[in-house]
Amino acid sequence: MELVTNKTLEKLKYDLVRDGLISYEDIEKAHEIAVSQNVNIGQILIKSSLITEKSLLKFLESKLHIPYVDLKDYTLDTRCLTYINLNDAKKYKIIPLFKIENVLTVAMADPLDLFAIDKIVEKTGCDIEPVLSAESSVLKKIEEYYKSDSSVGEINIENNEAVFNWQDELNNDVLSEEHIQILIRAILKQAILNNVHEMFFEHVPNGISVNFRMNSQIVNTGLIPSILTAAFITKLKVLSGLDASVCELPQLGKLIFKVDDIVLTASISAFPTINGERISLKIYKPPKKLNETVLNENQIFSIKTSLEIPGITLVCGSSLSGKTHIIYSILNDISALGKNIMTIESIAKYNLENINQCELNENIGFNIEKAMRFIEFQSPDIIYFEGITSKIALDYFSSLVFKNKVLITEFLADNMAELIKKLSYSDFEMFKPLISCIIFVHNSESIEVFDKNELKKFTGIA
Repeated sequence: MELVTNKTLEKLKYDLVRDGLISYEDIEKAHEIAVSQNVNIGQILIKSSLITEKSLLKFLESKLHIPYVDLKDYTLDTRCLTYINLNDAKKYKIIPLFKIENVLTVAMADPLDLFAIDKIVEKTGCDIEPVLSAESSVLKKIEEYYKSDSSVGEINIENNEAVFNWQDELNNDVLSEEHIQILIRAILKQAILNNVHEMFFEHVPNGISVNFRMNSQIVNTGLIPSILTAAFITKLKVLSGLDASVCELPQLGKLIFKVDDIVLTASISAFPTINGERISLKIYKPPKKLNETVLNENQIFSIKTSLEIPGITLVCGSSLSGKTHIIYSILNDISALGKNIMTIESIAKYNLENINQCELNENIGFNIEKAMRFIEFQSPDIIYFEGITSKIALDYFSSLVFKNKVLITEFLADNMAELIKKLSYSDFEMFKPLISCIIFVHNSESIEVFDKNELKKFTGIA
């Protein structure tokens, strides 16, 4: 793994010795600890009480001739937040303060990180003027200021709102960020009221078509007019942690919103088409405990028993049947077993305690191939991998059963007959005999569980 460094401190660390602030032995020891813990040396120096954060910042200010700004009581120009998205702010520990003409002044914990500055220059088109600030203060300001920018806000559902229509919000002629956010909230509210878990935003000649998937059919619910198109797409992408300036490449993000005090997660997929970006949104409800689902005690016992021995637990069902919800419930229930449980997901829908969740990120090269190459070094006992993407991946994960691993994955099938037909293909020759349990999710009210003995009834599986 690449060492997490602070380029400013790496360049100036021996100046601390020359100025008599720290001994050479302490610098060398701090460097060793930083390397072993994969953190930057500044964190070690401060945590070890070798130097105070205030003294370190004053030292850097004098050496770099870059002004230090105490962000504690600083009020940012919130209009500048659109120049740097949440992901980049966290990644580079940077936050915009104000803009004069074409110069954007930013607070940075590492003002000599030229790579970060170049990236921000490239994305904003502005000249960047860095100032020095404490890393903890920068991160605190990011949390404070981007909180409202990365949240849709609370959605309240009333009992008498069965006829709610999000298009009523279009009557507001005020073109503002607040209006756009209200519009997004209204669309999500109608989706929740209609029990919709998937929606699509598609460019059409007069604007953006808002489509819900209802009973396996795509239903058009209205049109966002052209005058709002750019602002709507930009706001939706910013809220989801996507780069609003990129529209030629696919992006994957996550949207968090609150409905009646329940926090929901939606995965956001932006995909380029010849008509413009098509955005897909899937809503995931928080996982329940297994005994709070429709599963009975015998089914829960069969599932937990299958997870005690090497093998594959296969969770099947149609699209939007609730497969992922059941998997998260299973992971939530087994998280206290004292096992090393790891996941490989496109998007982590919810954070689970005692589970090592890993999100794939093609932008930095962390794809399924890279995950396969390195996950065994983590010595996992149980692995959940989201879907079967290729024959190579299928065979690799199947082979882990012979290394005493327990696997959980999902599979798309509308019914058992279709599942048996798909598993009869030669690609599944190695995979099929290793299945120890099948959980078939017909819908949230109907789930079947087949253990190893019951699978013998199905000649296409056993």
